[in-house]
Amino acid sequence: MLTKILRTKILNFLLGGGLAAALNLALIYLIIEKLEFNTALLRNIANVVSIEISLIFSFFIYRTWVWTGGVWNLREVFLRQLPLYHVSAGLAVITRVLFIFPILDWLKVNYTINTIIGALVSASINYLISDRFVFKTPPQKTYNNSQTEQISVTYYPESLAPALSINSSLIKDESITIDSLKSVKTLSIVIPAYNEEDCIVQTVQIISQVLEKEKIDYEILVVNDNSKDSTEKLLQQLNLENSKLRYINNYYHNGFGFAVRCGLENFIGDAVAIVMADSSDAPEDIVSYYHKLQEGYDCVFGSRFIKRGKVIDYPSHKLIVNRLANLFIKILFGLKFNDTTNAFKIYHKDVIQGISPLVSHHFNLTVEMPLKAIVRGYSYATIPITWRNRTTGVSKLKLKEMGSRYLFIVLYIWLEKHLSRGDYHLSKNRLLVNQRLKSNG
Repeated sequence: MLTKILRTKILNFLLGGGLAAALNLALIYLIIEKLEFNTALLRNIANVVSIEISLIFSFFIYRTWVWTGGVWNLREVFLRQLPLYHVSAGLAVITRVLFIFPILDWLKVNYTINTIIGALVSASINYLISDRFVFKTPPQKTYNNSQTEQISVTYYPESLAPALSINSSLIKDESITIDSLKSVKTLSIVIPAYNEEDCIVQTVQIISQVLEKEKIDYEILVVNDNSKDSTEKLLQQLNLENSKLRYINNYYHNGFGFAVRCGLENFIGDAVAIVMADSSDAPEDIVSYYHKLQEGYDCVFGSRFIKRGKVIDYPSHKLIVNRLANLFIKILFGLKFNDTTNAFKIYHKDVIQGISPLVSHHFNLTVEMPLKAIVRGYSYATIPITWRNRTTGVSKLKLKEMGSRYLFIVLYIWLEKHLSRGDYHLSKNRLLVNQRLKSNG
């Protein structure tokens, strides 16, 4: 097993190094050929410049692809790891710049071959030092799932008071543990729907069949986002056929975010999963979410881009934008999770209370909810899921309209994380509640 992991790690390192080397080659070609750095001194300067740029590029490739564990936040990455990476690469760079490149250049070796040889030698040195020193961080404390801790109800500052409240008297009973309070008896499925007459019936029926087969107590709450087609009539018929399905009309302005928020204010289960109306989310993954949440996590997030995850018929332009956006979020927040923008996730009802009020009006709600949960200290697990592009209807997501809105939400939560001094973090809120209970005797 260890050998297999090591081989995968080395393979990823080599592939990442290949990308960095390709960038290096492109840069040195542009500098030497296009900018005419044709003397020995200028060629060496060109080599130094291309090395530095490709070095920073390779750092982020390795950090997100090869050495993904350990602590990853802005301080760790930019104040410790990146400087150390430069130091560790120093030996490789010195060897390459002062020995390999000048000697091969003096021997009239073509600069392309020269660069490839230097890259291979320096990569070997860089891997050994990076693996042992740069990306090796103290292990995180882990807890056995069987262990429980006394819970305390989150205290919410007035400006972020949730619409729903928790009875603080619950925590006075010492027999109540995290496991017992987080037990999910009824699962709610919230489905926002706008002009989904072509697929809403199939989506609801398949989800119902799967959950019935697994003997999971559930409710399906469809939020009709003021559809202009026959979506509401179909929902009325479905409600007559299945007592576990109900629908409400969105009482906010139209928009995906408003529709989901409407649903989150009206579900009755112990946990809630947000599912798309277009059958893009696999019902079997809802079952996996449910069972994983029963282990005691606050949230379970699916990823389409980890081992056993799958995307089917994903439009190429959206896929590229998706991966770049998720990489940006992953680096900015220091996450291991790589599919933040996907709406299909499950949350315990306490999390919904703890991240309220939600402010997103549109699809940027899909980023606001998980990032708030993570930043505020709720626990989460990640599992692989399958996503299939819709076969009927029209996608409501417009990338050109959503770019600035996504960025606003990401920066808003990033500012909360770094400037709020933990005011909204779960651990601090629990401490405040404990202090308040002690003062009340």
